[in-house]
Amino acid sequence: MDETGQVRRRRRLSPGRRLPASRLVGPVLFLVLWAVASAAGQLDPAAIPAPWTVLETGVRLWTDGTLPTDIVTSLQRAGSGFAIGLTAGVVLALASGLSRTGEALIDGTVQLNRAIPTLGLIPLFILWLGIGETFKIAIIAIVVYIPIYLNTHAALAGIDSRFVELAEVQGLSRFRFVRQIVVPGALPGFFVGLRLGVTGSWLGLVVLEQINATNGLGYMMFQATNYGQSDVILVGLAVYGIFGLVSDSAVRLIERRVLSWRRTLSS
Repeated sequence: MDETGQVRRRRRLSPGRRLPASRLVGPVLFLVLWAVASAAGQLDPAAIPAPWTVLETGVRLWTDGTLPTDIVTSLQRAGSGFAIGLTAGVVLALASGLSRTGEALIDGTVQLNRAIPTLGLIPLFILWLGIGETFKIAIIAIVVYIPIYLNTHAALAGIDSRFVELAEVQGLSRFRFVRQIVVPGALPGFFVGLRLGVTGSWLGLVVLEQINATNGLGYMMFQATNYGQSDVILVGLAVYGIFGLVSDSAVRLIERRVLSWRRTLSS
């Protein structure tokens, strides 16, 4: 086989060039099928309203000020818990991944925490922290820090020991060792954990905002359940979905920029 044939065969093994806005194809297709099924009368409007009905409800809730207030409240809760969880996950992963003593003290505890369903801790945290905002932020922080810790720690453990030996031969200081070897080696795993943490913060929020809350998207959906307002529930789910998609896309964009030196199938 000549060289041209070999090149063509190699190219066929690749996924190909990235399509523009490819991640929107699935959601758009889902909306189209939903609209077609609603227009054809295949869906019960009381259970699953048409997309245009949900859109009208969303506009009404935005106009009367309900939706903006609930969105801001939810963003504050998710942002506070995410910031705490991100910091805790990174610090604990570095302490455990760079020190055998730290690993002995931290890793087993985190693994135990991982094995316990986080939402199952809600009753205990209510007893400890009260039923206000503090316990909600604490639960979100736990949901976030676990995947960030696990993936960052795994990436640190996977750094080739030959790089460590090379750093010792070159006489690198601890700071330069962390900056030039540890950080680049841990970043791929960190970004995987970051994406899972961002998604987890929204998943935890939708449950927590239904517990002794007076505002927020989860509270809005819970109140809508009491009155059978499925359109309002779908508005809340749509906003959660948009936030999740946008935040995940933002993390992916940052990951591609920061790790632009890697040659991978997704690049």
